[in-house]
Amino acid sequence: MKTIGIVPARMAASRFPGKPLYPIHGRPMLEHVMLRARMYQGWDQLVLATCDREIEQFAKDKGFPVIMTGAHHTRALDRVAEAAERLDGGVADDDIVVCVQGDEPMMRPDMMEAVVAPLRADPSIPCTVLAMHITEESIWRNPDTVKIIHNEAGEVLYTSRAPVPYCKGSFTAAHMARRIYGIFAFRWQYLKAFSAHPETRLEQLEACDSNRILDMPFRQHIAPYPYIESFSVDSPQDIDLVERHMAADTYWAQYK
Repeated sequence: MKTIGIVPARMAASRFPGKPLYPIHGRPMLEHVMLRARMYQGWDQLVLATCDREIEQFAKDKGFPVIMTGAHHTRALDRVAEAAERLDGGVADDDIVVCVQGDEPMMRPDMMEAVVAPLRADPSIPCTVLAMHITEESIWRNPDTVKIIHNEAGEVLYTSRAPVPYCKGSFTAAHMARRIYGIFAFRWQYLKAFSAHPETRLEQLEACDSNRILDMPFRQHIAPYPYIESFSVDSPQDIDLVERHMAADTYWAQYK
């Protein structure tokens, strides 16, 4: 069983055009993502997936493997699925394909292990998503943060940009709210099925891939992860936030 990491990226992000190559501490954001992802020792392959020639040239200049995909994808997981189909050597149904979002420049190698480990341990689990605890009300209320509703078994029931689950009174960490952190793992047979399924109404309303799975005959499981100061880049305003926190980050110190 192989473990394949694919980092999807495109220049035409609606809220922040060109963000994959926007500099953070003097390096393109995508370079941070690739260098950090490469620290994880469990990959059989790790590649970039893009439809943009600028990103393809960046990958070649840096020596990162890259696969060109169509420009029609609106969801990262669909781009990852196309890239997996184009991999040399093919992908077996039980191989694990991990989507590592290209806008997570502060991610850590153990996050990849967190999403992969449940699939290795339990053959009945089809796919996982890294679910980080929310400890601050501002993050819970931020529509750029996708929140997760899951059942007692850890199966994802719904994802929303609204502040869920509802908290009567003041928000506290005791509410155990979780958010999606952009790392997803699928057994290949389930990622193929996901990508073959048309986009769904709830997926489009919430602008979140995971809601497509609600209309499918399998369930996504959370891979719980404790809160750490690690920030995604959704808008230009996030760059300063990431740079401030990355300055003291131990992983940045390893490759800067």
